[in-house]
Amino acid sequence: MNNMREFSTNRGCPYPLGASLKGDGVNFALVSTIARAVTLCLAERESNEIIAEIPLEPNVNQTGNVWHILVHGVDDTLTYAYKIEQGQYSSFLLDPYAKSVASSNKWGRGNSSPPYSPFGEIILNPSFDWENDAPPHLNLNDLILYEMHVRGFTQHVSSEVNNPGTFLGIIEKIPHLLDLGVNAIELLPIQEFDEEEYHRAHPHTQRLYNYWGYSTVNFFAPMNRFASSSACGAAIKEFKTMVKSLHQHGIEVILDIVFNHTAEGNEKGPELSFKGIDPDVYYIKDNKKKHLNYSGCGNTVNANHPIVLEFIINVLRYWVVEMHVDGFRFDLASALTRGCHGNPLPNAPLIEVISKDPFLAKTKLIAEPWDAAGLYQVGDFSPQTKRWSEWNDKYRDGVRRFIKGTSWTNGDFAMRMCGSDDLYHARGPCASINFITAHDGFTLADLVSYNMKHNLKNGEHNRDGSNDNNSWNCGVEGSTVNNAVLNLRKRQMRNFHLALLLSQGIPMLLMGDEYGHTKNGNNNTWCQDNEINWFLWDHLSVNAAFYRFYRLAIHFRKNHSLLRRTTFLSPQDITWHGKTPFKPEWNFPNTFVAFTLNDFAGNNDLYVAFNANDQEAVVQLPIPPNSKTWHWIVNTANPSPTDFYENDEGPRQEEEVYKLVPHSAIILQAVG
Repeated sequence: MNNMREFSTNRGCPYPLGASLKGDGVNFALVSTIARAVTLCLAERESNEIIAEIPLEPNVNQTGNVWHILVHGVDDTLTYAYKIEQGQYSSFLLDPYAKSVASSNKWGRGNSSPPYSPFGEIILNPSFDWENDAPPHLNLNDLILYEMHVRGFTQHVSSEVNNPGTFLGIIEKIPHLLDLGVNAIELLPIQEFDEEEYHRAHPHTQRLYNYWGYSTVNFFAPMNRFASSSACGAAIKEFKTMVKSLHQHGIEVILDIVFNHTAEGNEKGPELSFKGIDPDVYYIKDNKKKHLNYSGCGNTVNANHPIVLEFIINVLRYWVVEMHVDGFRFDLASALTRGCHGNPLPNAPLIEVISKDPFLAKTKLIAEPWDAAGLYQVGDFSPQTKRWSEWNDKYRDGVRRFIKGTSWTNGDFAMRMCGSDDLYHARGPCASINFITAHDGFTLADLVSYNMKHNLKNGEHNRDGSNDNNSWNCGVEGSTVNNAVLNLRKRQMRNFHLALLLSQGIPMLLMGDEYGHTKNGNNNTWCQDNEINWFLWDHLSVNAAFYRFYRLAIHFRKNHSLLRRTTFLSPQDITWHGKTPFKPEWNFPNTFVAFTLNDFAGNNDLYVAFNANDQEAVVQLPIPPNSKTWHWIVNTANPSPTDFYENDEGPRQEEEVYKLVPHSAIILQAVG
């Protein structure tokens, strides 16, 4: 510490928390209920060398439990952290309110690098020209969600972008999103995390990383490894640039945010920030001070403690007000409804405040309505506020079971396609986020290619990942050259995608499904930073026929208001059929569902039928309204381009009887 410098200081003020410009100085403010003394440490950004340790005096630099000091002569070449004394001094602790983190922008440091212990960056000039940017404020019923990983979307060489694996890389692929028909991207975690927190390797994949990022170090700071530049605050600027560009094209940005736990783990985990500043405030513990684990990751955030609740609200407000995001998907959201002893709270204060906060009033709020300890709230996550949509895993499982041909599932399939009225009758179909695939689980191609998970490359002896996938390999496990099996798989992929886009509620798509991305049967790829997870852009042309079907189904939904209702279907809106018109067969173990969506405005009714059986279904078609005739839109049994007819140019269906191929689906439209 030969280069220690002296800084002029005064008392400072307790608000705002974090580091903020005040006159010719920077005000630092930190909450800690346990600190006996606090030391502010300043370091050179480039060398990481400590150049000052400034003690904060109790009662002088303290207001209640807030420690604060104003330091003159500080600029953005410096970084900062704290040491907390609770009998002995802690290691360097990252400020929870730091808006940027001084970590590398290069993915993967290597085992020879120093331990990950980032300081906060001092952002003195956060100005950004938003050019009158305004959120698109899309209606919920119009959303087409696309779950995306920032790095994985453009990291592969076939992306041919200038800044692969970054926020800026996404901008270059906006034309693809528009062509696909997507109008909202849901980004896997983009708050700062340490991709190298797990030091494990596998002979076939070499280095294993915390690729997905569900292990947050700091909730304000965007991930530096998703920025192209190493400059101070570059990740903030590049994230804002991405958001602005997406908004200019009518695409909303929703963040997957992980408030249920942090990167600090249990008692044996690292002390990076919260654990050293106020461990009993930020985490739920038992009476022996052991972490209670409702997240499956070693610790659970004490989300309903007043200090933590205020922190979470400030984080959300920051991302909406300063970063212009349009909404949030809350990972393991049920953990956020637990009290300080881990007990579920009927009206959790945090959820009430989020639901009613004026800054968040027009944001999308999406809950993953369960946690890792069995608190399952699908259909019952804050229903009284009517603000929340939910990841609906009952939709996922019901559609998977029916499409693969499980008996006695036609009634549940019909309920899911109609928006899950049994779950959301008080809120409407837009409370349901409908998905068949997500980052966690099989891809669409693997769903029809594997009966079992194949996760050995994760280095956990195939113990990780779900064993209950409701998948069907169509007769052969994994890759095959059998054309009959391959054709059936393609048909099943079309069936799944069609069901999703015809369902009431909000559809969510998985990045890569549009070309049939495979992870080779791995259903838990959290640690794979390679082609298993990366979007393979050259496969779009290889699988152009399926991409065409996938894209047309999305645009068909966008062009038909019958499929985007805000209220549940009434008996007048939908007519159910069996193989004979008006005679649905709910009380039989069949795998056939047919219905007509009645278009009272234009009389362009849609007739839809799914035959999930391995036998042909002979179907009598209902008579279309007002002397119109049925014209073909979709037949998933057909090869491209007759699997989906564009621009209402499908041929007439002349006969009143039609034979549905096994495992196929059709759409007919009444045309006059």
